[in-house]
Amino acid sequence: MKSIIAFTLVILMSFSTSAQKGFKQQQLKFERVKAAYDLKWASLEKDLKQAGFDKGYQLYIAAYKGEGKVELWLKGKNQSTFSLFKTYPFCARSGILGPKIVEGDLQTPEGYYYINVFNPMSNFHLSLGVDYPNGVDKARTGKDRKTGGDIYIHGDCVTVGCIPLTDDKIKEVYLLAMEAKDQGQTQIPVNIFPFRMTKANLEKYGPKYPQNLALWKILQTGYLHFEQHKTLPKVRQVGGNYVVK
Repeated sequence: MKSIIAFTLVILMSFSTSAQKGFKQQQLKFERVKAAYDLKWASLEKDLKQAGFDKGYQLYIAAYKGEGKVELWLKGKNQSTFSLFKTYPFCARSGILGPKIVEGDLQTPEGYYYINVFNPMSNFHLSLGVDYPNGVDKARTGKDRKTGGDIYIHGDCVTVGCIPLTDDKIKEVYLLAMEAKDQGQTQIPVNIFPFRMTKANLEKYGPKYPQNLALWKILQTGYLHFEQHKTLPKVRQVGGNYVVK
């Protein structure tokens, strides 16, 4: 989704993943972020302390289109594995199972991504941009078609391919991501799956969407690694495909 005014794009450029120092202070200058912080942070801080993450954490976001769920997983600075911290429901959904291929197909992407934008002046309250299209997406779409873009986790309750969580819930997700970035996390992974990638689900949905099976089996490799180890797999993009180890 696009920002309210062009000036916001200039502001967002200063919030690149390389600009960590003072990130929280920069964000809190925006009215919506400050209001969200005043409303939500005391409760979130209490939850973080109870879960053992009050000394800092890294964040991983998993989204499941079929189940309509977004999971926030945290790993403490002295911990080797992630633990589930919060789960939020999608407020609305768009498209069908399967990756986003072209501009205007209303699909929510499927793949391995990162947060690449914090937008404190979004048309949809607050929003976190996902780095779609990546190299795999571009290879899938081809040179003669447009991939589309502007994929966000955001507020409000409308979507044409994004993941909306309502204004209330995006406040929490945005603040938790903001804190992780301010603490030095340069990349916040966002893995978007068509569904929980169990053997049963793949057997259920694979025959209905055979064109997606190759991608889904690769996504399943990463999903199962995380389920078994609670650590993120190493993912590379090679020749227009993901290589997962």
